[in-house]
Amino acid sequence: MRCFLAFVGKTLSRILIRIPDSWRWFFCSFIAVIIYDGLRFRRRVILQNLKIVFPDRSLKEHHRIARASIKNILYSFYEFCLLPSIDEAWIQSHVVFKGLNHLDQAMKKDKGVLLLSLHLGHGDMAISMIAHRGYPLSVISKHFKVKWLNDFWFGTRTRFGAHFLDPHGRNSSFDILKILKQKRLLIFVLDQYMGPPYGLETTFFGVKTGTAYGLSLFALKTGAPVLPVWTYRDGSGRNVIELGEEIAMEQKSSKEDTLLTTTQKYNYVLEKLILQHPEDWLWIHRRWKKYLSDE
Repeated sequence: MRCFLAFVGKTLSRILIRIPDSWRWFFCSFIAVIIYDGLRFRRRVILQNLKIVFPDRSLKEHHRIARASIKNILYSFYEFCLLPSIDEAWIQSHVVFKGLNHLDQAMKKDKGVLLLSLHLGHGDMAISMIAHRGYPLSVISKHFKVKWLNDFWFGTRTRFGAHFLDPHGRNSSFDILKILKQKRLLIFVLDQYMGPPYGLETTFFGVKTGTAYGLSLFALKTGAPVLPVWTYRDGSGRNVIELGEEIAMEQKSSKEDTLLTTTQKYNYVLEKLILQHPEDWLWIHRRWKKYLSDE
């Protein structure tokens, strides 16, 4: 089954990659309107989220951001299907890196590197291209319950050498420590809701909710540097993969306060990125669920 799925994926990508970029964007724009205005998929959730982040913007502007976000999601999925067939020429014309000097500086500390990220832009393209550049990369990511879908998805995602780790596996903590000991990069995605026992009550754009504290915990345990990494599209539609400066740990009088303060600091970093690139963020998820200590 895995070989068959690989063959199907490769064949599909060879067909899709021949379609001009302008046609792809037109198609994704058209489907985005159908999804948002016709089917009204998660429209209420999207508008509620936009009202929290941009309370002073008009409803017309909220609709514009929503449609642009869905269009970018669709285009990113289209590009995901191209991954089995893209070559160096395609990468040179469609991918731009910024801030790799920050990553190279962090790697010199020989403690591995923890990367703070979010659902902004084409994440799988960023993962693939960082691995393609020769950086030893691991990603904490949920798996699908449907085996054939999981095989197809992760078979495509691992093409360039990225390694994926189950977030709540039996040996996840040991595996994370092992990854850092091997001087690898490890990505944590922190912009989705997380309640107890893996989350802490924090704020996101001023609204109380839950955020996973695993990144803070392993940064505290290992002393590994934490850098933000994000991706967005420039005016030409290229994937810009950018890395920022190291984020310092917020040391407090107790471990609990250190984890809470640092996790909140990570949220502030993500907030700034969303404000800079609202059309690229995934507005469809329910980020602001109420944090319940007994759930």
